[in-house]
Amino acid sequence: MLSSQVFASQTIDNHLPLHNPFVGATTTIHRSSSAAAYSPTALRLPNPTKKSNTRYIPARHNINAISIFPSKTTTTVKGVITVQPTVSAALGSLNPGGLLDIAYEGIGSSFTLELVSANLDSNGNQKTVEAGARYSILESRTTYIYKCDFKVPNDFGDIGAVLVKNNLSKGVFFKIIVLDNNITFTCDSWVHSSYDNPDKRIFFTDKSYLPSDTPDGLKPLRTKDLESLRGNGEGKRKSYERIYDYDVYNDLGSPDTSEDLARPVLGGQEHPYPRRCRTGREMTKEDPLSESRTLLPFYVPRDEAFSEIKDVSFGARALYTVLHAVIPTLDAVLTGKDEGFKLFTDINLLYNEGINVPDADNGLLSVLPNLFHDASNAANSVIKFETPEIIDRDTFSWSRDEEFCRQMLAGINPYRIQLVTEWPLKSKLDPEVYGPAESSITKEIVEQEIRGLMTLEEALAQKKLFLLDYHDILLPYVNKVRELDQTTLYGSRTLMFLTPTGTLRPLAIELTRPPTNDGKPQWNHIYTPTWEATGDWLWKIAKAQVMSHDSFYHQLVSHWLRTHCATEPYIISTKRHLSQMHPINRLLAPHFRFTMEINALARLLLINAEGVIESTFGPGKYNVEISSDVYGKEWRFDQEALPADLISRGMAVEDPSAPHGLKLAIEDYPFANDGLLIWDAIKEFATSYVNHYYPQANLIESDEELQAWWTEIRTVGHGDKKDEPWWPQLKTQDDLIQIVSTIMWVPSGHHSAVNFGQYDYAGYFPNRPSSARIKMPNEDPIPEEWENFLKRPEAVLLDCFPSKTQATKVMTVLDVLSSHSLDEEYIGGNPEASWAAEPAIKEAYDVFSGRLKELEGIIDSRNGDPELPNRSGAGLVPYTLLKPYSGHGVTGKGVPNSVSI
Repeated sequence: MLSSQVFASQTIDNHLPLHNPFVGATTTIHRSSSAAAYSPTALRLPNPTKKSNTRYIPARHNINAISIFPSKTTTTVKGVITVQPTVSAALGSLNPGGLLDIAYEGIGSSFTLELVSANLDSNGNQKTVEAGARYSILESRTTYIYKCDFKVPNDFGDIGAVLVKNNLSKGVFFKIIVLDNNITFTCDSWVHSSYDNPDKRIFFTDKSYLPSDTPDGLKPLRTKDLESLRGNGEGKRKSYERIYDYDVYNDLGSPDTSEDLARPVLGGQEHPYPRRCRTGREMTKEDPLSESRTLLPFYVPRDEAFSEIKDVSFGARALYTVLHAVIPTLDAVLTGKDEGFKLFTDINLLYNEGINVPDADNGLLSVLPNLFHDASNAANSVIKFETPEIIDRDTFSWSRDEEFCRQMLAGINPYRIQLVTEWPLKSKLDPEVYGPAESSITKEIVEQEIRGLMTLEEALAQKKLFLLDYHDILLPYVNKVRELDQTTLYGSRTLMFLTPTGTLRPLAIELTRPPTNDGKPQWNHIYTPTWEATGDWLWKIAKAQVMSHDSFYHQLVSHWLRTHCATEPYIISTKRHLSQMHPINRLLAPHFRFTMEINALARLLLINAEGVIESTFGPGKYNVEISSDVYGKEWRFDQEALPADLISRGMAVEDPSAPHGLKLAIEDYPFANDGLLIWDAIKEFATSYVNHYYPQANLIESDEELQAWWTEIRTVGHGDKKDEPWWPQLKTQDDLIQIVSTIMWVPSGHHSAVNFGQYDYAGYFPNRPSSARIKMPNEDPIPEEWENFLKRPEAVLLDCFPSKTQATKVMTVLDVLSSHSLDEEYIGGNPEASWAAEPAIKEAYDVFSGRLKELEGIIDSRNGDPELPNRSGAGLVPYTLLKPYSGHGVTGKGVPNSVSI
C-alpha cells in the first residue's frame, strides 16, 4: 500500500518485540563520578563500528561485574517507559523484530537507563544509578511498555535527569518515562541506536529551571545536551541525527537537470530571506552555490519527523501522498489538460461526477477518503471533489462585487487590505523604468462612483477609502512573467468604499503594464462597475486578474513566508540555545511541532522549480523570488503581532477605551474581531507565564540562554534583517511577553486564518483563480481577439481562469491543506506536562483554556447577528476560521497550536 511507503527514506522502523518475553534480571549499577554520568566512553559495553555488519552481543557476566562503590542502603524505584512504534510497525506491515535484536533481548536489555541526581556528592561529583529496561507488554497497537527497577541509594538526593542508551539496532520514539516516586520525564523524542551514535540521550524531569537556578548536578548535562543539537556547520546530515543548523534557500532549483530549472539563492543581500535548516547535501555541478536535490524527503532533525508516529491522516503524510501520487495520476488521465474549461457546467462536473481514475492504488482510498471514492466499475476509482462552501451556500456569490470585497475582511487573505491615507495614490518605483508614478484613479472617478454621498476629501477624512495594492510588488515582474507560457501579469490597485451599512463596495480597478522591452509605452486602464454589457464583462475579467494577484500573495506571502518560513528560524534557535528544561522552550514547544517537516516537504515538491506553486500560480518561476522581495521590503517582526499588523495597515488605531485597546477602521472586520480575542488570550497566558519565571527584570538580562536565543533569531535566522532598528529589545518582562506572544500567535491564529479556509473559498477556482492566463481583451487588441470577446465574453473569462491541470492540482492540494488530522493539537487543549507540573502555570493555563472555550460561543453569536453584514446574511459563508476547535477533515474552523500542515 502506498501509505506504508510515505517518507520511506527517513523511516527508521522500531524493531520492537510483539511477543517473546525477556529473560534475565534487571541490573543496577551505582556510580559517583563527574565523568561517568555523561561520558560517551565511560563504562560502555562494546559496540561494533558503523561499518561492521556483525552484531556484538555482550555476555551477562560483563554487566554483573560492574561495581563502583560499596553497597549502600537502597530503595527500589520502579520505572515504566512508554515507547511509540512507527505507523507502519503499528499497522503490522513490518516484521516486528529482527532475529539478532530478539537474541540480544534474551540476554540483555533493550535500553539502559541511568538516573542522575540533581545534587553532587560530598566530593563534587555527579551521582548516578543505572538499570536495564525490559519489554513488559504491548499496551495497544500504538504503545509498547518497558520496565526497569533502580536500586537508588537513600542519600542519592533529588532525581533530576535520566540518560538513555538504546541497545536496539533502530531508533525508538520515547513518549514518557515514569518513576513510581512521582517523577516524570516527558520525552516525546527519538532515541538513536547506540550503533549509530554511542552518546546517551539526556532527558530532564518536567520541572523547569532558568540557567541560574539549575541544580549543580544537572548543569554539565544542560550544557552537553544543547551542544549536541548545534552541529558545526559541516558534513551531510544523517536521518537519525538531531542537528539544528542554518542555511539559505539554495535547494529550490535543479541546475544540473536543466538550465531552465536553475533558481536564485534566497538568503543574502540580493534576495533577502529567512534561513532554513541545513541538510549538508552536495552542491550542484552547474552552480556551486546551489544544493543538490533528492527524490526522497529532505533531512529534518529526527525529532521533527512526525510522519512516522502520527495517524495516517497527519498532514505531512497526506500531502506527500497528494504530491507524489495523486497529481501525477491527474496529469495522466485528464484530456486537454493544458486547455481551459469550455463551460461553467464542466467545472461543476468536478464536484458532481468527478474524474475516473483507472487502476488507482487502493491505498489512496484510505489515505485520502475526501478525494477518492469507489466507482461502480470495480476497475476504477473516482477523484470527486467535495462542493466548496462558497458555492454550496450560494452558487453565484463568487461573481458579486460585495462578496469580492467581503472576502478581504472575512476570507482567507485578510492581511492585505489597507486604509487609504494619502491622495493621489503613488508608486515608489522608478518612473524612468516603470512609467508615471501617479495612479490614474482620479478624484473625478472616485466621486462619480461614490455617487454624491461625499467628496473625495470627506471620504479620506472619514476613513472611508480602502485599497488592495499589488502595484509595486508585481509591476517589476510583469514583462518577465509574460515571457512564460500561458500566463500574464499586471500591477494592480483596487479601490473600495466603506458604505453606511458597514460593507465595502468596489470603486475601481487599475491594471498597469510597464513599458515593454520592445519599446511599447506603459499601458494602464481603469475599470469600474457598470451595467453596460461590454464594460460589465471587462469588469468581471479585471476582478479575475486581481484575485489571481491576491491568490499569489496569499499563498506565497501571507501563508508561506509569514508563517511557515518565518517560523523555522525561531525553531532552530530555540533548539540550539534554550535547554529542554528552559521554561521558554517549554512555552513555545507546542507551537513548533510539525513545522519543519512540512517546510521540508514544501521545498521538495511545492515551492521548488516546476513544483505545484510554479506550475499553477500566475508568476510561475518567479513566485518565490517575489516573496523574497516582499520579505526584504515589508516583513517586520514587530508588526507580526496582530494589533501591530492592524495598526500598520491603518485598519486600527490605539484607543484605551475600546475593546482590546484598539478602534477598528471597519467595525465589522471578522478576522480582526475574532483574532484579537485569541491574541488577548495568548498574551494574558504569556504574561502570567513569564512573570512567574522572571519576577525581576534583571533575571531576563542575565539569562544567557535566553539572550543567545534572541540574538541568533535576529542576527542569523533572520540575519538579512539584523540591522533593522525595529527589532524589539529583550531587557524586561514586557519585552519578553511581547516577543513570545508574537511567536505563539503566528503559527496558531495567523496560520489558521490563512490556511484552513482555503478549500472552502479557493476550491471553486472562479472565486479565487490561482493564475490569469490571458491579458485583458482591451489591452492592445487585434480585431479578431476583440470580435471573439464581443461574441462570447464568457469563453474569454473561462480562458483567463487556470487550465484543467492547474485547477485540479490546486483543488487537490487545497483539500489536504485545509484538513485537520484526527489527532490535531488545538490551542487551549491538553496542557504540556511541564505546565501541569507547576501549580501556578496550571492555574494560568486553565484560565487561558477557559477563555478559548468561551470564544466558541462568542463566534457563533457573532455569525448569527444580522447587524454584522460581513459575517451574517443569506448565502454568506460564516466566519469560523478562528473558532479554536474542530473535528477531523475540511471544516473551515479550528486553531491548532502550530503550523501542522
